[in-house]
Amino acid sequence: MSSTPKTKFSSANSPKRHGPGGPMGGPGPMGGMPGEKAKNFKGTIQKLLQYIGNFKFAILAVMLFAAASTIFSIVGPKILGQATTELFNGITSKITGASSGVDFGKIAQILLWLIGLYGVSALFQFLQGYIMAGVSNRITWKMRKDIDEKIHKLPFSYYDKVSNGEVMSRITNDVDTINQNLSQSITQIITSITSLIGILIMMLSISFWMTLVALLSLPVSLFFISKVVKKSQKHFVGQQEYLGEVNGLVEENYSCHLVVTAFNGQEKSIEEFSRANDALYESAWKANFLSGLMMPIMNIIGNIGYVIICVLGGALAVSGKITVGNIQAFVQYMRQFNQPITQLSQISNVMQQTVAAAERVFEFINEEEEVPDSPLALTVNRTDKPDTETCVSIKGDVMFAHVHFGYNPDKIIINDFNAIIESGKKIAIVGPTGAGKTTMVKLLMRFYDVTDGAILVDGYDVRDFKREELRSLFGMVLQDTWLYNGTIADNIRYGRLDATDEEVKAAAAVAQADHFIQTLPDGYNMVLNEEASNVSQGQKQLLTIARTVLADPKILILDEATSSVDTRTEILIQKAMDNLMKGRTSFIIAHRLSTIKNADMILVMNNGDIVEKGSHDELMAQNGFYAKLYNSQFSNGSDDVA
Repeated sequence: MSSTPKTKFSSANSPKRHGPGGPMGGPGPMGGMPGEKAKNFKGTIQKLLQYIGNFKFAILAVMLFAAASTIFSIVGPKILGQATTELFNGITSKITGASSGVDFGKIAQILLWLIGLYGVSALFQFLQGYIMAGVSNRITWKMRKDIDEKIHKLPFSYYDKVSNGEVMSRITNDVDTINQNLSQSITQIITSITSLIGILIMMLSISFWMTLVALLSLPVSLFFISKVVKKSQKHFVGQQEYLGEVNGLVEENYSCHLVVTAFNGQEKSIEEFSRANDALYESAWKANFLSGLMMPIMNIIGNIGYVIICVLGGALAVSGKITVGNIQAFVQYMRQFNQPITQLSQISNVMQQTVAAAERVFEFINEEEEVPDSPLALTVNRTDKPDTETCVSIKGDVMFAHVHFGYNPDKIIINDFNAIIESGKKIAIVGPTGAGKTTMVKLLMRFYDVTDGAILVDGYDVRDFKREELRSLFGMVLQDTWLYNGTIADNIRYGRLDATDEEVKAAAAVAQADHFIQTLPDGYNMVLNEEASNVSQGQKQLLTIARTVLADPKILILDEATSSVDTRTEILIQKAMDNLMKGRTSFIIAHRLSTIKNADMILVMNNGDIVEKGSHDELMAQNGFYAKLYNSQFSNGSDDVA
């Protein structure tokens, strides 16, 4: 497959680079389209129907079974009316002497038919319920899958503005609400509509005038239902939103309980939770109160209609226009006629909850994604094969060419950052807190894209690589450790999932972690809890260093990697790191300046730009910004810039 060769940059001139979509990698015709957010009932229903459409054959089977079950149950009252008429005629004939009495054999035959009909109806009802349960769970399974995939496609900027608890609420509470309500709603809608049509036909077959009276209740019922639905919908939406906020606060307070307690923040946390919980209570109370009005309203309308039908039916029976059995059947139909209307009113409540939850899910799924990788994006050659147009070998040269960046486009924090780093060199980045040190690392790994300028690895713009290929070049050890609930061996193996047990142990030995692991219960098979609190902070850092050693990256990023260990352990780690960094480009973000004296180059940052650069001795000789930082650590008796 032919393609346009990638252009390598060989100078520090600011390259004008266009990504797969538009200037500076912005969304273009082939880029991620902005998500359409569901903001109304109708739009969300349409999106739900798209999910349901993937199971149209199963839904069709559910509709057929539900309709058949309803039809068989609808026919029952009229057949029972025949038995009532037969019984009434037999008793009347015996009283008048026209016959010997009731024909119980015929009545028994009618009742057997009735039992058979109800049995078949129950079977069809079971089948449609079984199928629908599977469909609703498959739909919510797909929603969770889409949400999980979306999590990995969203830009990091999204998580800067949305709490973890809010995202968790959408994948748990909202999806569970959809799952619980969807199966019930679809089957009830089908059976209710089928019941209304079937019962109407049966009622018309008995008496037109009685049916007309019964139908008069429909517009009255629909009028009140529409009014209540309109009032309650906004409260159901608010209920789901405040539920997400409450879950977010609970998650944050639980995960940060130590910090909250240490700074006596319990009262403030309780106040914030009470405010959100009160708002949830208000919206939930109003939603449920308004929806609860439907049943009493429907009962009043139904009872008035029932009284009128009884009076009219008696008059028609006296005039001989209908039989007693037909009156009994019509009364049953009248009762059943109100049931689907009541069910539809209940379904409207359930659907409001479902739509409110689905709206939040679709809002998340439709969030704007990262600009997708180009089909011609570069991959990394990990073998000795010759390079191709899209598969290149990487040594580790890095260049920052006139880089500008701001988390907010209106506020640029990195201003015209320029640096050239040769492969195999050890580069330290120092500066006061907020100078932009960690931000540069995030840009290097494409957690964020630069606003202007370019970052190049071996002359290739980092935006020309597939993200996963680019990030495979880097090994990171952060100041904030991340370990997950699993064995120690599995946590180290996360650096390279196909590593053998021997390779895991060798990496731990290089990271000076093997000794303490051997002293733990179960050694490498010891299971870390969710917070990894069953090992010390220093031990957690050693494990993350071992993970990076195992990954064997081309470029190392060490963001205060030794800040959480004691002095003796730090010396051991520094020695291991020196061995690890041989032949690799290494970026060391350091606050303790005493740890980076042997760096090949020190980049001193302040206010988003490089203010000085050189070796430790050169910078001290300049007696400038770096020298002031270095001397301030010792004059204050501190080992930290910030």
